Amino acid sequence: MRRVKAYPQSFPLHTPFIIARGARNEAVVVVVEVSENGVHGSGECTPYPRYGESPEQVLAQIHAVIPAIEQGITREALQTVMPAGAARNAVDSALWSLEAAAAGSTIAALAGSSLPGQLTTAQTVSIGTPQQMASSAASLWQNGASLLKIKLNNEQVDERISAIRAAVPDAVLIVDANESWQPDGLSQRCQRLAELNVAMLEQPLPASHDHALALFPHPLPICADESCHTRDSLKGLQGHYDMVNIKLDKTGGLTEALLLAQAAEEQGFGIMVGCMLCSSRAINAALPLAVSARFADLDGPTWLKHDVQPGLVFNCGSLVFKSRASGVNGSSG
Repeated sequence: MRRVKAYPQSFPLHTPFIIARGARNEAVVVVVEVSENGVHGSGECTPYPRYGESPEQVLAQIHAVIPAIEQGITREALQTVMPAGAARNAVDSALWSLEAAAAGSTIAALAGSSLPGQLTTAQTVSIGTPQQMASSAASLWQNGASLLKIKLNNEQVDERISAIRAAVPDAVLIVDANESWQPDGLSQRCQRLAELNVAMLEQPLPASHDHALALFPHPLPICADESCHTRDSLKGLQGHYDMVNIKLDKTGGLTEALLLAQAAEEQGFGIMVGCMLCSSRAINAALPLAVSARFADLDGPTWLKHDVQPGLVFNCGSLVFKSRASGVNGSSG
């Protein structure tokens, strides 16, 4: 019989993480551990207030399905008894981890993905003055990061991006406004970003304003984040977005995320894989998606003062895979 534990865990950040919605100094996650016949698996989620989630609410959702988990519920059946969201992700990821460990394999291999020796990931530049952001971008570039994700709100947009581009003329820049802009002036802003060779703009408008994205030609790809959760989201994104950002905490785990990625590509969307502030335990479950994504934004653990051990190996701007058999927090994957 399976045994299940679920508990919250807090990771202090080494630097405040500042986006349009505010600043954070810690990452609070919920962990699910599953053991069966001496084999152990673990999963992690980050409850997100934007979606009405809290650690307490997520834990309550998980505790409600622990009897079903202990009785052997499959990942496929889990999709019908839990809604998409952080709670299901923690359970789904733990079941993937358990299955991989039982097979002496990894989550990536189990999902049919072959990891390269090194994977490029975006490094995030959080909100500050134009000078602060330019300095952060330059430091990341000098330390090896080639792909930078720039967080913005509705203020000093041109000043910040212009300063960053001047500081790192050869870096690939993607911009994330976290729903903080408005339709007025959006076309002009997009044109300016394209002139500054920004490679992609993520979720500029509140999800409720998606219709405005169909009113002008896109001079650079626009990616849905808060507007895209599961396959059910895709119909409403047609004609508005060019890409989708897939995060396991939104899809409710890798099981749905893989299906979403397949459906999105079939419908002509580019793929980005992202994460919340989290440990390597959460990134481990997302790796199968990252291999074929146009952009991978998996730097969540790099903001932590201390990651889980053993954790994934991060260099500035990349993930390094030394060994197929390396695991995260006691689970193969």
